[in-house]
Amino acid sequence: MTLLSRIESLKSRHSRIDQQISAEGGRPRPDARVLMTLKLQKLRLKEEIERLSS
Repeated sequence: MTLLSRIESLKSRHSRIDQQISAEGGRPRPDARVLMTLKLQKLRLKEEIERLSS
């Protein structure tokens, strides 16, 4: 896998997690633990994307 394809893959996963966060947050009673886990995953992906992009 090339560096660019790896970054694109990470961006895609980041976007999917963002959608999951929105869906969970839109529920009448969102699960705080699920939201925290998703947000941590999203942050890790963002950091990895930034690291690979520099």
